[in-house]
Amino acid sequence: MTKEGGAMKLLKIDDHLGHFLSNSGQYEPMDKLTKVDLLRLVDLTLQGEVEFDSYDEAAIRNQAHQIVYKSVHTKLFELASRRQEFTDESERLYLQDYERYRDALSPDGNS
Repeated sequence: MTKEGGAMKLLKIDDHLGHFLSNSGQYEPMDKLTKVDLLRLVDLTLQGEVEFDSYDEAAIRNQAHQIVYKSVHTKLFELASRRQEFTDESERLYLQDYERYRDALSPDGNS
């Protein structure tokens, strides 16, 4: 599931099929990927270092697996490469909302 560097492998190509890391820690075929699984993979990608087998059309013989693997790989890879930017933006937006609500609830009568 992880390699020496500690990065968790979320997507892999094995036996000419695309696989994703399931909630149980096992790799499942891409055609079993659910919305819940996809959201979990996004969450894992935002939490820390992850890795993926590179998309290789010749290595995946099943056309449905090719389509799903390529799409998921592209999106997760982009998210992983922009993780810090995404996290910083989310924290900035949260801080703005927090400050607005804090000021609205302040007891000094300014609300």
